[in-house]
Amino acid sequence: MSKKREILRDGDPPGSRAAEALAATWKRGPGIVGWLSNIDHKATARRFIVTAFGFFLAASAIAGLMRAQLVIPENTLVGPDLYNQLFTMHGTTMMFLFAVPVMQGMALYLVPLMVGTRNTAFPRMSAAAYWIYLVGGLTLFGGFAFNTGADAGWFAYVPLAGPEYGIGKRSDFWNVLVNFTEAMGLMVAVDLTVVILKMRAPGMSLRRMPLFVWGTLVTSIMIIFAMPTVMLGANLVQLDRMLGTHFFNPGEGGDVILWQHLFWFFGHPEVYFIFIPGLSFISSIIPTFARRPMFGNDAIVLSLIATAFLSFGLWVHHMFATNVPEIGKSFFTAMSMLIAIPTAVQIFCWITTLATGRIHLRTPLLFVLGFFFILVLGGLTGLILGSVPLDLQTHDTYFVVAHLHYVLIGGALFPLFGAVFYWFPKLTGRMMSEVMGVWQFWLFFIGFNVAFFPMHLLGLHGMPRRV
Repeated sequence: MSKKREILRDGDPPGSRAAEALAATWKRGPGIVGWLSNIDHKATARRFIVTAFGFFLAASAIAGLMRAQLVIPENTLVGPDLYNQLFTMHGTTMMFLFAVPVMQGMALYLVPLMVGTRNTAFPRMSAAAYWIYLVGGLTLFGGFAFNTGADAGWFAYVPLAGPEYGIGKRSDFWNVLVNFTEAMGLMVAVDLTVVILKMRAPGMSLRRMPLFVWGTLVTSIMIIFAMPTVMLGANLVQLDRMLGTHFFNPGEGGDVILWQHLFWFFGHPEVYFIFIPGLSFISSIIPTFARRPMFGNDAIVLSLIATAFLSFGLWVHHMFATNVPEIGKSFFTAMSMLIAIPTAVQIFCWITTLATGRIHLRTPLLFVLGFFFILVLGGLTGLILGSVPLDLQTHDTYFVVAHLHYVLIGGALFPLFGAVFYWFPKLTGRMMSEVMGVWQFWLFFIGFNVAFFPMHLLGLHGMPRRV
């Protein structure tokens, strides 16, 4: 046993027997079987990232269909039933099949490299998580292709998704997807958490970890606590639909508002599953292009932790139009205002780093600057929606749609594209075109604001969302 341990020792000189044995141990098998069975964290991460962007393109096409339907009054491009499916598929795909998996894919690739370990703690589990994710996504789109797409919204409110009003098997497909994607998220989160806490290189204390690793740790712990609630809720709805239980049936002692509590207890932290990795991308990009260390490194770490804690106390601000007691609503209003403080601390640290550095303006930094503009506007509308009297006036209007997209696209997609440009040479060994990057940024920035800024005004004029 000691001899085997000697042969497979890391750090032996190239060409030695031990180095050759180690290389053989980690070598990928030949052919398609070797590709499919490869459990290297980089290969698994690339699968997550490419597949997530594939679902992103599908959801974008669905969004284009919805906007084409709404471009003129009384349009007949798609019927009401198909529109409900398109609306649900777009939101479900973006939230469950793109945003969280792509962020976890980036972390799966970069974190082991940053902390100095050869692979993740449970590489087979993360590799299995990818196939669970792919099967779940293809199942959802398979149902959609045969006119059995989910149609109760990406939040699947009961009784619309329950046995009384849920048509056929449509909501069943949504519940299956939730179980698959949340299982995937939990598996990858556990793997990353163990890597960060137990497999760091000697000498890398928690205080010496890169900010991106800190963001991944915070996000993974949040996922472990939040995702089981939506899985529980989806399974309770499925029991109502298939076995005749009455968890959400008020006539038999159930409660429809219970679903909203279970869903949004997951749903609001989920915004930060997407947002915190975006903040971590920013904290990695800015020091490089400001050509100086990050100002307030410890303050940013504490802000990430504070954001994670506070995000679990916000869920009722999605429910201000329900019969929640008024005193309870006031506490959630206070928490909604409070969570702006940690993010503001990070923004001030970033601005200080840029102001005191020697800026080298390249495509990743352009996306960071675009993120600043859009996120601040999205944050301001978030404060409006966190106030009960204002929220009641704008609830379920296009103002909410505008806020959602400004926060999620501004807070996650802009940093993600910046991160792709920033780490693309690390992922592929090739540089991306700077000219094309600048074109992409300006087309994306202008197009996004043209598409979504008017929705604020439409919402203030009372146009309802979803229709």
